[in-house]
Amino acid sequence: MNEPTATAHPSASAPAGEPADLETTMTLPDHLSGLRAPVADETDAVDLPVTGTLPADLTGRYFRNGPNPLPGRDPGHWFTGDGMLHGVRLRDGRAEWYRNRWVRTRRLDGAPFAGREGVDLTATPANTSVIRHAGRILALVEVGLPYEMTPELETVGPCDFGGRLTTAMTAHPKEDPVTGELHFFGYGFTPPYLTYHRLSARGELVESRVVDVPGPTMIHDFAVTERHVLWLDLPVVFDLELLGAGMPYRWDEAYGARLGVMPRDGGTTRWYDIDPCYVFHVGNACEDEHGRIVLDAVRYPRARFAALWSGIGGSPDPAASAAASGGAHLHRWTLDPAVGALKEEPLDDRDVEFPTFNESRLGRSSRFLYTVTNDAVVKYDTRTGASQVRDVGGAPGEAVYVPAPGASAEDDGRLLSIVTDHSGDGSELLVLDAADLEFVASVRLPRRVPMGFHGRWIED
Repeated sequence: MNEPTATAHPSASAPAGEPADLETTMTLPDHLSGLRAPVADETDAVDLPVTGTLPADLTGRYFRNGPNPLPGRDPGHWFTGDGMLHGVRLRDGRAEWYRNRWVRTRRLDGAPFAGREGVDLTATPANTSVIRHAGRILALVEVGLPYEMTPELETVGPCDFGGRLTTAMTAHPKEDPVTGELHFFGYGFTPPYLTYHRLSARGELVESRVVDVPGPTMIHDFAVTERHVLWLDLPVVFDLELLGAGMPYRWDEAYGARLGVMPRDGGTTRWYDIDPCYVFHVGNACEDEHGRIVLDAVRYPRARFAALWSGIGGSPDPAASAAASGGAHLHRWTLDPAVGALKEEPLDDRDVEFPTFNESRLGRSSRFLYTVTNDAVVKYDTRTGASQVRDVGGAPGEAVYVPAPGASAEDDGRLLSIVTDHSGDGSELLVLDAADLEFVASVRLPRRVPMGFHGRWIED
């Protein structure tokens, strides 16, 4: 088996006068070390080694976004590092290329996010997720505008949908599998604190609607059903005194915690108080046969959130860093609009994150949910409560579901995840069978890929 041919990308160099490696001058915080340690440059490789057999129909591009500060920069928090996309091109059973590119935002060039003229929504890291909608590939972060990218991972520039988008755009938009519409929102630290948006299937911004919330909270994700939009108004709030120190948000018990149910076709949002917690990522949501609304998500109680926030926010404390590796569990909320009742219950006590599912079922009843933990991919049967675990021999990233051609069963497909060995020496793109979690193939990547956030399969 041939080794991949790799070349450095000449445009990716450290800013003049800045050190190439912070490790030579200081003790590295958690968000710049270990599995999160950034890589120093951009590179290209072709003819990647494959173990097993890649399905010939798995033809397209796998992209994964995540923070990767330029050499010499410490953003102060894992969530605020400059965005970098890693891409693998698969075609006809071959892994044709790998490449990584920084998203070339104005922030990467040194432009400030906030100044005397207000907030620059283009001066953001674009480091969280990547989607394709209406022919555009967009790199997303929740505090600014999306950045359009080419299929070769070159940056086109910021996208405001013809000047109509004047708020930030969440990194977790939801595309309705029936209508093709893209539902999303923007939040901010000045009013309006929360705004709902909807793109048509053609990529036109056709609706923007202010949602009243008491203050500036960090709303990372939300959910959509066939008839409703679900809001998570939770007690992590903006604090002006923390501005300039990484992420200026903190837990505020007095703010409270609630879920909001907003009709998609207009009308008043109805709010339900819940036990205080934080949610970074939801699974699926739907209306059941009794008209109740069911939401599955990964829930952090206060103590676990505090440990995570400390560990990824610049703390060199080993205890905080260790605690940051887990502590969130799969949870379910069931809301009954007919009587105004809410029930919440844990679904598992295993530490997991990054829930994914077959998105052709988004907003509709679905059975299977996939998550990752420190060294495994976990599949849940949300109907029976059963789970399967596949040890992957390293630290897995989000397991992206890709349906098989002509699939009839909900779990007839594959899972794609970038797995990095715990020593940090190397990474691979792992392909598992989504039905039984059996090994299908792996692609050895030419470099270590830092721990990141969200991936996307973009089919040809």
